[in-house]
Amino acid sequence: MHAVSQAVVAQAPEQFPVHSNPPIWTVAEVLALYDLPFMDLIYRAQQVHRQHFDANAIQRSTLLSVKTGGCSEDCSYCSQSARYETDVERERLMPIDEVVAAAQVAKAKGASRFCMGAAWRGPKDSDLDKVLEMVREVKALGMQTCVTLGMLKQGQAEKLKEAGLDYYNHNLDTDKAFYGQVIKSHTHDDRLDTLSQVRDAGINVCSGGIVGMGETRRNRAAMLVQLANLPRPPESVPINHLVPVPGTPLGDLPPLDPFEFVRTIAAARIIMPTSHVRLSAGRQEMSEELQALCFLAGANSMFYGDQLLTTGNPDVSRDDALFGKLGLRAV
Repeated sequence: MHAVSQAVVAQAPEQFPVHSNPPIWTVAEVLALYDLPFMDLIYRAQQVHRQHFDANAIQRSTLLSVKTGGCSEDCSYCSQSARYETDVERERLMPIDEVVAAAQVAKAKGASRFCMGAAWRGPKDSDLDKVLEMVREVKALGMQTCVTLGMLKQGQAEKLKEAGLDYYNHNLDTDKAFYGQVIKSHTHDDRLDTLSQVRDAGINVCSGGIVGMGETRRNRAAMLVQLANLPRPPESVPINHLVPVPGTPLGDLPPLDPFEFVRTIAAARIIMPTSHVRLSAGRQEMSEELQALCFLAGANSMFYGDQLLTTGNPDVSRDDALFGKLGLRAV
């Protein structure tokens, strides 16, 4: 068994069992991690983290919506779905020069990766050609590149690879059992198919999920297991805290308990030890103390900048001040 009983951790926290290679996790084992006393869970996550990363280094990414609103999908959390009445206005694909200018600003402020998101079910080939040029131009600035464009068709991942794309983001959002309660316009398997195409094309995978959508702890554990047990775990794992958007079906949900969010970060770190675990949506509503706990639990990546796709994010000066207080170093 990979999981550690509370008694074993309390008596000898340094004696953790080691996974076989490649590791295969079960939902029961990850639930056992969630059930550990909080301090034991954090201690274990820190040990795993320090085996693979500098504990005081945080990778910073900036996210830009290059095409906003009007998406045909019915994701219940999303302000950009054309099916819901939200404050988000539909916008066309941004001109390439504006995207490059935003990337230059992000680089000057200390971001090492520039992520471009478009609200599509999937890109048309004509739209993809424009995105490919964005990737080339941002790559030429010396930044890592990432895009999130929805579901890909055969051959599109290879074109993105040829353009120099470093990462493709396509979150699983939640586990397969709960997926149909959040999204009905496509399936969980559709998401896995795009991740497979990305991986086969030689592009790094960025895939995580959203917590606080009304799912159970078992659903959260199962989502992490599905990510960890991919043929190769994602290089980046964004953990989003739902930002309820008025007008969407999930617009009135209460926030998840903060300690449950930290436990999710810690579990992700333990079962995906070499992945970057990213604090993503919802960070604007988090206190400095909660963010520090997330870093302690193994989060070592974050979105950096005043805006995500359509939701707010802590301003740069606030993040820089927090890094100073904690002695963190941006990479």
